[in-house]
Amino acid sequence: MKQHSIWNEKYRPNDLTTFIGNEQLKQIISQYINNNDPINMLFYGPPGSGKTTLAKLIVNNIECDYLFLNASDERGIDTIRDKVQGFASSASFKPLKIIILDEADFLTIQAQASLRNIIETYSRTTRFILTCNYLERIIDPLQSRCQVLKITPPSKKEVAQHVANVLDQEDINYENFHVAFVVNKHYPDIRKILNTCQVNTVDGKLVIDTSLLTSSNYKDAILKELKAPSKNSFKNIRQTLADSNLDDFEEIYKFLYDNLDEYTKDGVQQAMIIIEIENYMYHANFRIDKEINVMALISKILQTIQ
Repeated sequence: MKQHSIWNEKYRPNDLTTFIGNEQLKQIISQYINNNDPINMLFYGPPGSGKTTLAKLIVNNIECDYLFLNASDERGIDTIRDKVQGFASSASFKPLKIIILDEADFLTIQAQASLRNIIETYSRTTRFILTCNYLERIIDPLQSRCQVLKITPPSKKEVAQHVANVLDQEDINYENFHVAFVVNKHYPDIRKILNTCQVNTVDGKLVIDTSLLTSSNYKDAILKELKAPSKNSFKNIRQTLADSNLDDFEEIYKFLYDNLDEYTKDGVQQAMIIIEIENYMYHANFRIDKEINVMALISKILQTIQ
């Protein structure tokens, strides 16, 4: 069998000893693996924090048959009725069957409602592991049928050590400050950190374009413009985002929310901006060009505070 050439897959942990994460969580999962009897679980946390890795790790370390489905691709009720129920109701030579529904927050409400009945009907022979980025998108009846576990990303130091270990095993020459830059830029998304390192490896050496170093300060630049808005603020913020080379704008929404006190005058402005952040954050899921969506939000914020 051909070995993975993609680092993220090649170095995906196969057991808990190589999984970098919360020790208390690892102890909980260890009990289920040792007893060969996991319960229904729902893992949630930011992208790249290890949710899917942990789910696959569990099924690879217990005696079971399992089905893996990415709910972002197959999100309708037909998938639940046909594939999920079909697998849950089928015979197995293993003592247990496990169904992994990755990115379950993409499942429709109807699909989630159908799933809760299947979980109860086949509870003697089948377990479910759901993963999601946004817990609030999972209906309460489904959450109550699972042990909800937050996947807390490892510290930046632990991630940097993991990246350095991968680079060492690949016999890649690197500078520590380049590894630190990539970790700081993409933390806590470990998957993106490893992919960035692999893409920027040339002739056995990690090479990071130093011109990208300015991109780590884009949040400070945005906040500076919002604290002292002018007629050029929109243009300046747009240029800042263009120069930052961002491909994921998710953290900007949280940044704008966390720093409301820094650039608003009163509670009325804050309330209006929170509504706009929520609105544009929701619509970001359906927009192809995420940057346009963010800049539309910036426009609304500038109109509110000026």
